[in-house]
Amino acid sequence: MKWLACELHTHTFHSDGRQSLAELAAGAKNLGFDCIALTDHNTMTGLAGKEDIERETGLSIISGMEWTTFFGHMVTIGLDEFLDWRPVGPGDIHAGLARVHERGGLAGMAHPFRAGSPMCTGCYWEFEISDWNDIDYIEVWSTTFAPVKNNNIRAFRLWTEKLNEGYRIAATSGRDWHHQDPTDDPLSVTYLQLEEEDAPVTDKAVRALSAGRASVTLGPLLKLEVTSRGTTYGIGSAVPGGRVSGSTSVAAVSADFQVRKGHWKLEDQRYTLKLDSNKGILAEEIITPDAPWLEAEIPDEDLLWIRAELWGMVKGVRTIIAFTNAVYFD
Repeated sequence: MKWLACELHTHTFHSDGRQSLAELAAGAKNLGFDCIALTDHNTMTGLAGKEDIERETGLSIISGMEWTTFFGHMVTIGLDEFLDWRPVGPGDIHAGLARVHERGGLAGMAHPFRAGSPMCTGCYWEFEISDWNDIDYIEVWSTTFAPVKNNNIRAFRLWTEKLNEGYRIAATSGRDWHHQDPTDDPLSVTYLQLEEEDAPVTDKAVRALSAGRASVTLGPLLKLEVTSRGTTYGIGSAVPGGRVSGSTSVAAVSADFQVRKGHWKLEDQRYTLKLDSNKGILAEEIITPDAPWLEAEIPDEDLLWIRAELWGMVKGVRTIIAFTNAVYFD
């Protein structure tokens, strides 16, 4: 497996951005990203020349589009051609989701709790969802310095609620990147864990997100594995035969402080690693970059999911710095 540093929500001047795809790709490369998804509003024309730009920059570019409606914004990635969103109304979003999935794409809720009209038309999610299994992922961190913003805190809470209800939905970050103006705010990264196989990087990235193999961070890459009955399961996997009375598993968490070295900085400190779950916090450990790990025996009974979280100080605020997607229990 290989981890790929991705930015999954970007725009060019083909919608409301102030940058070309070449400028976007060069900027992403300079920030240490391996991959971006171009998700212009209601158009895919900005992807023209994608292959040439990939060769020039060494950056992988995932095709995508942000469905931009009066009732919500939905990021779709992995589609090879434009898919018309206009027939979709507030009560039939599932018809649109079905068309995305039929074409091999993924659909995610974009910034579901951002202020809506008149500040941002459709930014607040109002589509009626009758089956959450049709949602592939939720963008729980949007824009810069994401974890401290109230709309993102609400999105993160929504994701947690759906995990507690038994749904297996991935969580991502997205800068909603429109221009190349510099910022001192911390940038979030969605790391996708790719299989080592002979296939285009963008195809593998889409499959990784579909499988929930994702870890989101302002800096260190957080990894999680669960060992049960002699077999080890990674992020996005399901532990078979779990939730058995009296049985236990071992969870191992590590934080890689060397990723994208030089592209992020946190103040010197001791961090807190947590194992969260549908049953609450299962384990907690104070760590440093020199000893960045936690290992704990966890009871399987009644467990639906666990995830790892890294907490600490960022620009004088104590907040969550990184989190993994879930490991599930069947």
